[in-house]
Amino acid sequence: MSGFLVRQLDHPIVQAPLGGGPSTPELTAAVVEAGGLGFLAAGYKAPDAVRSDIAELRRLTARPFGVNLFAPPASAADLAELHRYGAELSAEAERYGVELGEPRHDDDGYETKLALVVEERVAAASFTFGCPARDEIEALHDAGAEAWVTVTTPDEALAATEAGVDTLLVQGVEAGGHRGSFDAEEPGDLGLVALLQLVRDATDLPLVATGGIATGHGVAAVLAAGASAAQLGTAFMLTPEAGTSAVHRQALAGEGYTAITRAFTGRAARGIANRFMREHDDGAPRGYPDVHHLTAPLRAAARERGDAEGLHLWAGQAYRLAEQVPAGELVRGLAQEAREALSVASDRFRQ
Repeated sequence: MSGFLVRQLDHPIVQAPLGGGPSTPELTAAVVEAGGLGFLAAGYKAPDAVRSDIAELRRLTARPFGVNLFAPPASAADLAELHRYGAELSAEAERYGVELGEPRHDDDGYETKLALVVEERVAAASFTFGCPARDEIEALHDAGAEAWVTVTTPDEALAATEAGVDTLLVQGVEAGGHRGSFDAEEPGDLGLVALLQLVRDATDLPLVATGGIATGHGVAAVLAAGASAAQLGTAFMLTPEAGTSAVHRQALAGEGYTAITRAFTGRAARGIANRFMREHDDGAPRGYPDVHHLTAPLRAAARERGDAEGLHLWAGQAYRLAEQVPAGELVRGLAQEAREALSVASDRFRQ
């Protein structure tokens, strides 16, 4: 069964799930209708909302799609560190006129959402922050779904392969948003091309490369490096179908730099650097999703005010190349540019 889905795509292009707002049924539908593979984000959503998104997506398209789940987190954050960080953020709460959130160590309704994905018999379930258990993978297979797992190191790739997954999402450090590492204490920090080569040497599973890919040339590069497809996230965030907030869209159209921080959620994630990140990164404790819940009201208030300095602005290193074009047009354009780039590269060996 391994890799059947990715090998059947008209175009070897996958749309990342983009949890936290940008993910919409309209975006995923546009991508799959154009010949790629799109993923809905189940993260941060109630199970009923996920079910509703799946129903709406099926109203828009009959083509295969995937749903992304957050694997359960490991140990909870240190309570003393959380209290210290909460005290540090008291001025932020005063600035935005809100109360800090209550830290809690939940699993984002993992079991309920996994059961929902099995029940709905989607084409693929992808997992971030860890690898599902073998019996969970078997349940997906019994429902006709593939299991895709995000990896950031060769060791994670081997563990996922041994667990019986179908496809590996190989995430380089260039990627926007959270590092998908199994161990939040030691997130993988390899660049995408280096990681692809190492993982390709470690497993025969199909690989979907992700991290800093924004053009057809980038797609061509990872295909040449051994990937079966390229997954893009930030590149889709300016499309009209995406639910990206206005303040985030404005930041993506700017010229800032990106950096990795724990300040917003307690887990390493790449975003466009802003005031909050610069002032609180050093003091942020490890602890996801505890810190995520603590800072959520601050980020929501900053978003409502249009204050780009006070919320997470997840973006990959190549975010400046994102275009404001319809998602279907983007998929087709990426595919054509990739074909041309691979043809030019091939010609160089004939000279």
